[in-house]
Amino acid sequence: MYLQYCKVCQAFKAPRSHHCRKCNRCVMKMDHHCPWINNCCGYQNHASFTLFLLLVPLGCVHAAFIFVMTMYTQLYNRLSFGWSTVKIDMSAARRDPLPVVPFGLAAFAATLFALGLALGTTIAVGMLFFIQMKIILRNKTSIESWIEEKVVLCLDTSYSYRLTLTPGLTSGITSYKAPSLALSKPVQAKDRIQYYQLDETFVFPYDLGSRWKNFKQVFTWSGVPEGDGLEWPIREGCHQYSLTIEQLKQKADKRVRSVRYKAIENYSGAYCPLNRGIKTFFTSPCTEEPRIQLQKGEFILATRGLRYWLYGEKILDDPFIEGVSRIRGWFPRNCVEKRPCDTETESVPEDEKKTR
Repeated sequence: MYLQYCKVCQAFKAPRSHHCRKCNRCVMKMDHHCPWINNCCGYQNHASFTLFLLLVPLGCVHAAFIFVMTMYTQLYNRLSFGWSTVKIDMSAARRDPLPVVPFGLAAFAATLFALGLALGTTIAVGMLFFIQMKIILRNKTSIESWIEEKVVLCLDTSYSYRLTLTPGLTSGITSYKAPSLALSKPVQAKDRIQYYQLDETFVFPYDLGSRWKNFKQVFTWSGVPEGDGLEWPIREGCHQYSLTIEQLKQKADKRVRSVRYKAIENYSGAYCPLNRGIKTFFTSPCTEEPRIQLQKGEFILATRGLRYWLYGEKILDDPFIEGVSRIRGWFPRNCVEKRPCDTETESVPEDEKKTR
């Protein structure tokens, strides 16, 4: 049996479960944390959240229709056409009886602003609804889609490992070995993670092969999702922990690829630090992920990065201090310097180091 261990909750995670930093708990079949409802979208409320994404655009379309008709009826009697000009009289309507609600210049501007807001919300939330339906029909979540995408991503610049787990592993990664590399056609990865894909095939275990069957896994007449959130129907040839094993492989691979940095200057954790340079200020990552404060001399393991920013985890002197979870986040590149990492030097054979 393969399970992931959550160091924050100090418990094993069920398949398809993930820890949410905002809610500070593990969520069954977690899709994402939504700031608009101040809650996670997961096993219990995935259907309700998707219906919310459907009803919001419909309500905005209804509101936009009301705004358009209001402006049309109010401006109909205020327009006067000349041979080459069109005039609008916003002082009063030439109609009998007078309107109950006066429609002056301020009301016109407010209505026009509300119309634009309604149309913008319709487009934005409508796109989110489309994305949610796309992954629901494949019986996935947003996190699982990204995990599956990383299976086939690789970069064309340098080496890393695609690791094979040691059988019998239950509480995270405690031992692993690096197999021989098999090169495949390189493609560009979103997060610039550098590794090559081995000759292994990953099949997403929860896609039942039918869109209707996948749809019924989320939407039911009773409103209660199928299953118990711990065990799931799977396709033939897979088992309950196929996705968990793939996650553990990716995490082990990330550990090997991590680059060790040492802070050479203090960093306050500001989202847009003025004292780190203009380019660093204007290229701050547009994400909800936190920034971490750095003190000179501290060590960080970086797993991904941008041109002027890095994302990693601070190396604590005592990682098992009670009440202290992993400290992860973004920090500027120009306040750290690269240091050799023990993992990197020990796990890479000598003949492969020379080919880098």
